[in-house]
Amino acid sequence: MTSTFLSHLPLSRQEIDRDNESRARPQLFDELWADPTTRLLPLWRGRALAAPDFSSRAGLALLAVDRVREFELRVYLGISLSTTSPEPVGTRIVLVVVGDDEAERLEPDEARWLNLRETATVLSDRDAGAFVEALAIAGWHASHSHSPRSGAETVVEKGGWVRRDVELGVELFPRTDAAVIVGIVDSEDRILLGSNAMWKQNRYSLLAGFVEPGESFEAAAQREVFEESGVRILTPQYLGSQPWPFPASLMVGFYAHVDPAFADDALRPDGEEILDLRWFTRAEIADPATGVALPGPSSIAHAILEHWYGGPLPAEALAW
Repeated sequence: MTSTFLSHLPLSRQEIDRDNESRARPQLFDELWADPTTRLLPLWRGRALAAPDFSSRAGLALLAVDRVREFELRVYLGISLSTTSPEPVGTRIVLVVVGDDEAERLEPDEARWLNLRETATVLSDRDAGAFVEALAIAGWHASHSHSPRSGAETVVEKGGWVRRDVELGVELFPRTDAAVIVGIVDSEDRILLGSNAMWKQNRYSLLAGFVEPGESFEAAAQREVFEESGVRILTPQYLGSQPWPFPASLMVGFYAHVDPAFADDALRPDGEEILDLRWFTRAEIADPATGVALPGPSSIAHAILEHWYGGPLPAEALAW
């Protein structure tokens, strides 16, 4: 793992103190709403509102509490640590999930509601981290209105970071699903890419999959690669991790070499998730005639590919 690699993970950046101690205060939101320096981060259908001067400063709009009249959910995100943002260090930030009517009132132009995948690389460390945090926690709330244990309704507590099963009285905490993603190279230093059944035929990326219960990251990487491709790899090398709140994953990145004992084994796509597998040289990636579409710069897959490629990927290959 190197700082150079980590610098290529736009969704891993943070400039917010999550201020866990404050979450337990019963009157937390009353205090926040009484503080004129508190700022709200509105989220609508998974999109955050752009700052008014977004064309000159790519940032999120953080609003005073009186700007938002109605919301469906609020979560205390924490304290801004940024020295470069318009708001001073120490500004407390609250996520507010708004419905269609309130979003229309705040900003009728849908183009000003930002998509995280499309804007992550241009946002500041503070805003990128706040957007990821907001999207991830809002996604968890959306899927946990009822308890998985009793089926009873749940109520929001502790600044939005806990939901309580009102029937059993137990606390439910946010979930993150761990997934591994692997850059696989052979003895010729080619990289293995696969085309998913849900993608267009020219779209390729690294092999990835979810970690199963009772499994280490390294074991999951070896299993997933074999299941999807028939390739056996040596012990994977950890590179870094990145939250992927679409809806609730943590992508753990590895780099691995093909096991020489199985180097002659044929590629075997599973036929369900992976329809095609190819070994690519750097020259093929650089050649526009190859016609391959690679993952965009907001993803850890992009960073791992650049780690192998030795520099920025060709712009013409970044079609998604």
